[in-house]
Amino acid sequence: MALDADTLQQLINAVQRFVEERLIPLEAQVAEEDRIPDDVIAEMRDLGLFGLTIPEEYGGLGLDTEEECRVVLELGHTSPAFRSVIGTNNGIGSQGLVMDGTEEQKSYYLPRLASGEIVGSFALTEADAGSDSAAVKMKAVADGDDFLLSGTKRYITNATSAQLFTVFARTDPDEPGSRGVSAFLVDADSPGISLGNAYKKMGQQGAHVCDVIFDEVRVPNANIIGGPDRLHKGFATAMKTLDRGRIHIAALAVGCAKRLINMSVEFAMDRKQFGQPIAEFQLLQGMLADSQAECYAAESMVLDAARRRDAGEAVNMLASCCKLFATEMVGKVADRAVQIHGGAGYMEEYAVARFYRDVRLFRIYEGTSQIQQTIIARGLIRNLQGEKR
Repeated sequence: MALDADTLQQLINAVQRFVEERLIPLEAQVAEEDRIPDDVIAEMRDLGLFGLTIPEEYGGLGLDTEEECRVVLELGHTSPAFRSVIGTNNGIGSQGLVMDGTEEQKSYYLPRLASGEIVGSFALTEADAGSDSAAVKMKAVADGDDFLLSGTKRYITNATSAQLFTVFARTDPDEPGSRGVSAFLVDADSPGISLGNAYKKMGQQGAHVCDVIFDEVRVPNANIIGGPDRLHKGFATAMKTLDRGRIHIAALAVGCAKRLINMSVEFAMDRKQFGQPIAEFQLLQGMLADSQAECYAAESMVLDAARRRDAGEAVNMLASCCKLFATEMVGKVADRAVQIHGGAGYMEEYAVARFYRDVRLFRIYEGTSQIQQTIIARGLIRNLQGEKR
């Protein structure tokens, strides 16, 4: 554990109070305005939420995977848009740099990411490179000691507020698939970068996503993550960030499920039909029981996979199991929550309607459910083949 038990509990308690006293009361406003207030973001900085996973020597809290998950479980009790503000700095926007960056790169960028002075954004997805992330087409053409980056990245989270992009581009056009891709650290104010209009999304208002267009953006080869020696190795960097990221998203899904279950139980106790609370009806009790059992199973999976990762085990397949099960689980829990609320569950004044839309994205980003199934199945096949050798 990176923190002693008392310090970790103090952090969890502080996040819990922040969620209950500041964030939950703002959910409807944020959904209506599609904007998180600046003072809330400042409070997130003061709590250290931008640097949860960044090592202490660079100004972060240096939480291990289990500790991170325990904090994220609390953040899941409110609108996922709030977590999205800090998500890239703690996950895909920083972890490639933490794992593969040079000391010079880490010393320059990580303290700024940890403090929230800058926001990092992960630019991998393209129009034809989503689930098939090795199909990156963005060009990086060598020009002396620099590269010129050209192309468009799609659906980039936090792009509108980012000061740093981790950009994946093809540095070897003759090398197919993942082997010709490099990862670059690109300052967002670099000449040649422009942003598309923010997308209007199904849910998670307050979390902004847009396209990022690169027109011969000049980036020195020293800004390849890991330096010039890691030329063409960017895809490996991207994949390394995903095990932890998928466990993180699974923990977030569990936190959301807990909030949905709590709202469902409270509503069922208050709502009366046929002269008694609807919580007394066995068919409704069945829905509550299924939601609780599945949520508990998902939480147990998440914490087990987190502990195994912290112990140094390879958890690629387990991370995918968590992501698949927990995100599918919260979708079912949200659906039952709407059903339990009846007509009220379809009305915007009730939070379950918003959560129903918000959690739908969990089954898509950081690898769709179908990609997770593929990873799990391939892992099983490889394990069996290894046993037979």
